[in-house]
Amino acid sequence: MANDEKLLKIISHYRDELHKKIKEREKEMQKDNNEHYLIYNALGFTSKEGYQIDYQQNVGRFLYKYAGSLLEELAIKCMKDAYPNAEIKVKLPNTIDRSPKTVEIDCLIGNKAYEIKWKDATTDGDHIKKEHKRVQIIKEAGYIPIRIMFFYPNRDQAIKIQEKLRKLYKDIGGEYYSGEDAWKYLKKETGIDLKKLFEKLKE
Repeated sequence: MANDEKLLKIISHYRDELHKKIKEREKEMQKDNNEHYLIYNALGFTSKEGYQIDYQQNVGRFLYKYAGSLLEELAIKCMKDAYPNAEIKVKLPNTIDRSPKTVEIDCLIGNKAYEIKWKDATTDGDHIKKEHKRVQIIKEAGYIPIRIMFFYPNRDQAIKIQEKLRKLYKDIGGEYYSGEDAWKYLKKETGIDLKKLFEKLKE
């Protein structure tokens, strides 16, 4: 089976599972206690609008989760196909303190330790501290930490966090690729143009 066919099969599976999950949640919502609509009404929304808001919030949460998991799995699949000896979800002991006990590498190819994100919109300052600890542990274990993030955030605070992470990776001797650079890097390393595959599926 060609690479594209394998990847499309994974996409199809995720799509089916996502829509199954949404239908299950929609059935559950028919039985929900909606007394909180009282507050929605006070804020200028009808009960019908309140239901649609709650429904779309559930859909959005599932969609965001599945979109992230799908893209991360596909990227790892591309790497695994290009480098059969690649190790997936490698755990390293925390050599700095006690929390967490281990840190995880999404994909390890030789001495390259990949962190793969579809996007990261966090605005939490503690995120920097946690990531600093993670990449320090990876670096001390003898690996090069490499972050690949396919979609860059839109909000100023989230962008500031990513710029700090970019500097962190650079300062520690690692690599950071985001947005178009991430797609190009994956293609260069694996020979697979994953973005082009997604573009073929656009409506």
